[in-house]
Amino acid sequence: MTENHKRPPHKGAGHRGRLRDRFLKSGLDGFHDYEVIELLLTLGTPRKDCKAPAKAALSRFKTLQGVLEATPADLCQLPGIGPINLFGLKLITAVSRRYLRQRLEGKTPLTNSRELFDYLNHTIRDRKRECFVAIYLDAKNRVIADEVLFTGTLTASAVYPREVVQAALAHTAAAVIFAHNHPSGDPAPSPDDMAITRKLVHACALMGITVHEHLIIGTEGYFSFADHGHMARISAEEKSL
Repeated sequence: MTENHKRPPHKGAGHRGRLRDRFLKSGLDGFHDYEVIELLLTLGTPRKDCKAPAKAALSRFKTLQGVLEATPADLCQLPGIGPINLFGLKLITAVSRRYLRQRLEGKTPLTNSRELFDYLNHTIRDRKRECFVAIYLDAKNRVIADEVLFTGTLTASAVYPREVVQAALAHTAAAVIFAHNHPSGDPAPSPDDMAITRKLVHACALMGITVHEHLIIGTEGYFSFADHGHMARISAEEKSL
């Protein structure tokens, strides 16, 4: 392409360049959440002004994490967001999960609780449905793998101890950590949560698998069964049987 036929700068190119320069110089410090979303949208559509769609997404889904966890179908309902430019939003979410998982793998989450919470918080906190996650540990309490075992309303009759034990054995796990989210935002355990935990501890104990923890993740924080003494009490019940 000759000098006379170069494509003219697109509308917003200067603004976008300034955003990129700010990020490269200082990271995300000082960025509004809509500006972060705007940058991610431009990865898929580098010649389109994405400020208005970014603000619309933040207004619709309330938080940056809410936008990142929104489904493609929900995002595409917003003007200015389509299958192409939501690429950046979905890419950063997938990369973040892989990064946090790899930071956790091979480590002992019992002494790296911050990294465990970071991973679980990013993975399941804003899910619209309850997700029950198992994190499998080896004999030295290092992370082997993790997976979502159940999705939906998690009642004591909807979480099957047999399937949990089979999954743990398939990973040759010596111990497990359980976690699930509360879409309501309140991490306080329900009677069903208490019943589920008791059933799983007893079922795993029969196969020589230790349950170290059950975390409930909500937008208002998290609840640790171990920190509140429930795991010790349930284990004591198991030994007295």
